[in-house]
Amino acid sequence: MPTARESLADAVVVGGGPAGLVAAIYLARFRRSVVLVDAGQSRIEKIPRSHNYPGFAEGVSGAEVRDMLRDQLRSYPVRIVHGFVERAARVPDGFRLDTRAGPIEGRRMLLATGVTDIPPAMPQVRDALDAGVLRYCPVCDAYEVIGKAVGVYANGPAGVAEALYLRHFSADITLFMAQGSPGLPAEDRRKLAEAGIRWNDAPVDAMRRDGERIEVMHAGARTLCDTLYCALGVTVHSKLAEALGASVDETGYVGIDGHHATHVPGLYAAGDVSSGLNQIVVAMGGAAIAASAMHRELGPAWPARTDA
Repeated sequence: MPTARESLADAVVVGGGPAGLVAAIYLARFRRSVVLVDAGQSRIEKIPRSHNYPGFAEGVSGAEVRDMLRDQLRSYPVRIVHGFVERAARVPDGFRLDTRAGPIEGRRMLLATGVTDIPPAMPQVRDALDAGVLRYCPVCDAYEVIGKAVGVYANGPAGVAEALYLRHFSADITLFMAQGSPGLPAEDRRKLAEAGIRWNDAPVDAMRRDGERIEVMHAGARTLCDTLYCALGVTVHSKLAEALGASVDETGYVGIDGHHATHVPGLYAAGDVSSGLNQIVVAMGGAAIAASAMHRELGPAWPARTDA
């Protein structure tokens, strides 16, 4: 039975994606006691193949990146708890998390809870993602759609920026609007027209995968796209941060400083939950910064001398 001192970890990391795994590896290598809580729902699992993750010229799947990090983490004495955090609270020594596996307490905590893409209303979304005909991130993979017929599916003016971004990669861009979307302002229409981007005022009636393309139906018309980018936004998993008193912006991203610390003492955030540039390498870099800051903040923990 562990004592109260032994049961208090130096650091608790919530999230088993790239940011959480890298943070746990760093903290363990700093000789800190670490608990990683992993719900097994990282966004990285949905990446069929990334060609902008460094070191893999032929590309690498998100699952492969996750598994490599998990394998590396197993080399260190990190306690892994599978499941969700049901409640979180600040306590005198740091933080307490309630999970189905029991309570977890840590002196410092890193939130790497990520985001979830809002999917389009169409059948077989995962199959379309795996085939590369449906995509979410032009920063990640617009290079792969150079010169192709590209659609952007959005629910308002936010899709205009994505369509303009993609125009750098293809001359064949069409912006489609979801049901219930507000009309595009005149200034946005002007920008689209100047860029040579088509748009449809009639909202989309239905979408489906048609072989190696996406079929978009709208007002009786039918448009085929080689790739469709869904620009409906993301759900940011920042409820734990809010429950602990951290600030979030209007989208839900957690506010952090240059060390990835929130304004709540001892609470840090890294990865997609704290950044609008949702990239694997950005998440990993943020985790390294956060873990290093947490280690410094925890202070020295000198090992016992063996010559005493």
